Amino acid sequence: MTTNQPASSLVKTLAIEIAVPTGVYYALHSLGASDFTALAAAGVFPLARTLFQLAKDRTLNGLALVVLVTNVVGMLLTFVSGDARMMIAKDSLGSGITGLVILASAFTAAPIMTKTMRPFLTRGKAENEAAWERLNENDVFNAILRRCSVIWGVGFVLESSVRIAGAFTLPVPTMVWLSTTIFAASFAVIMVVSGKVAEKAGKMIAADAKARPLVAA
Repeated sequence: MTTNQPASSLVKTLAIEIAVPTGVYYALHSLGASDFTALAAAGVFPLARTLFQLAKDRTLNGLALVVLVTNVVGMLLTFVSGDARMMIAKDSLGSGITGLVILASAFTAAPIMTKTMRPFLTRGKAENEAAWERLNENDVFNAILRRCSVIWGVGFVLESSVRIAGAFTLPVPTMVWLSTTIFAASFAVIMVVSGKVAEKAGKMIAADAKARPLVAA
């Protein structure tokens, strides 16, 4: 595994999750579909993709479960209300709830973002993986990882709040692209800030791996 593989995979996933629903909305809207119909059709893709991954992997971690439940409940509430703005708010609310879950997990024994960050910090190298396992007992190392989870959690909550406010105050066609832009920009900022904080953890891994190299069998 190279250093860029986890990042490229993450970017690819985000591109699919964002580009496809947005494209579906504008395509249907240009054909005369109402805002609600176009948004409802666009919202089916992320939900279907999550269900497909569940069927394929036969596993669902805590964060994925939150996203799935939020999508299902949000879709049901949207169809009951018949409000296109609720459809936009649903997605924004989903990232907010995700942020709260990440934030809450930062104060538990297993912060959610720890597993996500591991491939970025170890780069798939056996010596780094071994160093990670040893550093799991290091309070400073764990504090850095918790701090990163706090950053992701707070970041998602803040961007969600902005998008929800926009969903109920700005025109629907405007919020379809603006909501996506806000999310993408926020994600980029959160990733950069979190990455800067995580650099110290990366240096600790590198130092530990150098001090205690693996011995070939």
